Amino acid sequence: MTYCVGIKLKAGLVFLSDSRTNAGLDQISTFRKMIVYEKPGDRFMVLLSAGNLSISQSVREILQIEQLKDTPESEPITIWNAKSMFDAVRVLGAAIRRVHERDAAALKASGVDFNVSLIFGGQIAGEGMRLFQVYSPGNFIEATAETPYFQIGESKYGKPVLDRVLQPDTPLNEAAKCALVSMDSTLKSNLSVGLPLDMVVYEADKFESDKVVCIDENNPYFQMMHNTWGEKLREVFDSIEDPMWNGGATATPLMQPAQRVQALKKIQTPDEKLI
Repeated sequence: MTYCVGIKLKAGLVFLSDSRTNAGLDQISTFRKMIVYEKPGDRFMVLLSAGNLSISQSVREILQIEQLKDTPESEPITIWNAKSMFDAVRVLGAAIRRVHERDAAALKASGVDFNVSLIFGGQIAGEGMRLFQVYSPGNFIEATAETPYFQIGESKYGKPVLDRVLQPDTPLNEAAKCALVSMDSTLKSNLSVGLPLDMVVYEADKFESDKVVCIDENNPYFQMMHNTWGEKLREVFDSIEDPMWNGGATATPLMQPAQRVQALKKIQTPDEKLI
């Protein structure tokens, strides 16, 4: 499995992915889930992938050469000449469908579902930044101010901190920290997500980035963040009062005497039958 997150803010974009594909007692495999498409001064795009590894790798290869034509007479659209991120993600959807046409039947015959999910975002000169989540059929949705991030893979463990922290005005460095805490929470709770991590932080209207990093277990910042986050969580947890059932002079009661009810007690009448 895997965990990937893409974040869109007013200041820029943040992308983070792990690299684990198999997790078991005797086999752990590592493959990169992130690829960057960059033409300095013109476009900067990042693709994150989850799902069947053979499908996602095929999509990435075909995307490099895939062409989309709206009419037989129109100029072919590729990710390298698309005028908008919307057209670029349409090309990505076409690449997914190309792989589906080629491989889906054979996969189904072997009992394997056609399963791939992608996050695709970036900026092309002439428009603002955009972020998309793309599904197995090649359709997609776009991030909004109300939904400024997408997750694919093992998303449940890292979602709470994203929901509590991220806002459209969140600074990029704070968003990067939030993404790393989200990933650390997932690493802590799920064996199928693992190091090393790939991270890209893109500043709006730059069309290139020098904030591209691979994070392994020896990365000093990630070690510090992992230890500090655990310690601070414990400190906050310990600072909250334990439940007080009857209240007290200064305690905040969980339950007042008048609130005691019998709702959880099963009272059996002579006419009731045990199931």
